[in-house]
Amino acid sequence: MIRLLLGLALIATTPARAQEDVTQFGNGAEAMLIRSTTDIAIIQPVLERFATLNPNLLITYEQWGSNALFQHSKSACKTGEAPADAVFSSAIQQMVWLVNSACGYRYSSLETQALPPARRWRDELWGITTEPAVIVYNKDGLTNEDVPRDRFALLDAMRTRPDLLRGRVATYDIAASGLGYLFAYGDSLEATTFGSLIEGFARIDAVATCCSAHIIDEVAKGRFLIAYNVLGSYVANANLPGVGVILPEDYTLVLSRAYMIPRQAQNKQAAILLLDFLLSPEAQELLAASGLVTRLDESETGLTPSARRFIPLSPALLVALDQNRRAGLFKLWNDAFNIETAR
Repeated sequence: MIRLLLGLALIATTPARAQEDVTQFGNGAEAMLIRSTTDIAIIQPVLERFATLNPNLLITYEQWGSNALFQHSKSACKTGEAPADAVFSSAIQQMVWLVNSACGYRYSSLETQALPPARRWRDELWGITTEPAVIVYNKDGLTNEDVPRDRFALLDAMRTRPDLLRGRVATYDIAASGLGYLFAYGDSLEATTFGSLIEGFARIDAVATCCSAHIIDEVAKGRFLIAYNVLGSYVANANLPGVGVILPEDYTLVLSRAYMIPRQAQNKQAAILLLDFLLSPEAQELLAASGLVTRLDESETGLTPSARRFIPLSPALLVALDQNRRAGLFKLWNDAFNIETAR
């Protein structure tokens, strides 16, 4: 049976938590509120530079879990109470839902129009990063021959070396993590291996948890030998020499974190300034230094163009939130792992 870390099994039935962390940038008189799933430590250099360029602003940055941020943003859209000026999240299916529900503000500029179509939708949602879903492994715990370069190799490793991997493979809990659910949904569309992977995780007592940073830290410590579908930006930012990264050669999902200006934002002009800055060459370089923009050149990564699966910002993502589709995916997950908790 898959082992859920303490407290996560009931997340879907408990009230959404408020922000996980809060910090401020700048000391101007004009208030700006940002809510995001991005860890403060990762986005800090970008916001520090933005605050320097806009000394009139006092920027409050709230870090949220994806599901809690989605619920709060839905409520703010409906009631008009306590809206943020800017929201950006890695759970992009939730952001598409918000825009489709008339929660976004329309804006266009040279910077936004320069984005490829897959990274902008209705001039209300914009992809500001380039982040692959990767396989992470402990370099000391696995030999080079044991490192799975694709999903077929991971399946083979779980089948042939169950004693080595038992309880030492991790992935997201798709009920606790909106990002984890998005990647699982993407896998269910792309991979003939999806069902076999879930069954393989169950056979070796894999661990499901909510958070990229936690999973990566546990891989670094040797608690986990392999972590599947981890957001690569967090690995790059962690700077852990004992942790290896694989862009799966069969296919690699690529996410672009979605940015929205809420329709009822109090300081839309500041949110517009931040959006255009985030898309500027200067900010993109800062985001790359923080691991949030990954260069996917084949000469550098070895990943062929045919193996890249960009997840577009489009109405197609609404299917991921369809109740019947969600119920089917959770049933497959629960049946494979003997999870009795209702999702």
